[in-house]
Amino acid sequence: MDRDKLAKMASAVRTGGKGTVRRKKKAVHKTATTDDKRLQSTLKRLGVNTIPGIEEVNIFQGESVIHFTNPKVQASIAANTYVVSGPSQTKNVAELIPPNLQQMLAQMQGGDLQKLMQQFKGEGGAGAAVEEADDDVPDLVENFEATAATS
Repeated sequence: MDRDKLAKMASAVRTGGKGTVRRKKKAVHKTATTDDKRLQSTLKRLGVNTIPGIEEVNIFQGESVIHFTNPKVQASIAANTYVVSGPSQTKNVAELIPPNLQQMLAQMQGGDLQKLMQQFKGEGGAGAAVEEADDDVPDLVENFEATAATS
């Protein structure tokens, strides 16, 4: 080997000044763990608590849905902050509706849904119960003493 060529190669691999270790390439530090640690420390300052027992989370954005299966959910009610982390999938809204419900919705297209709601209200469903409850509330009285004396 030629001395000039060897000197050129030796100077190319030195990362620091004279007396430092020679390396073939500069070490690259990973920042993903640093970012995660910073995020966790910020969440700790907000006072988030882990909510156990949540099996799935759906976040609706227009026609698409972000679907999390078995996520880690953290919340801070005071700071109005919720953190959902874990593996996610982006799906279309139609993919989340079960097939039997899709079939029922297809049959109710047109005026069938309105007819069903009118039948429900007409048969004494929830709508009728609300109207009856309004009749039981007495009128407000301006002078309580005069009303009590007449009774």
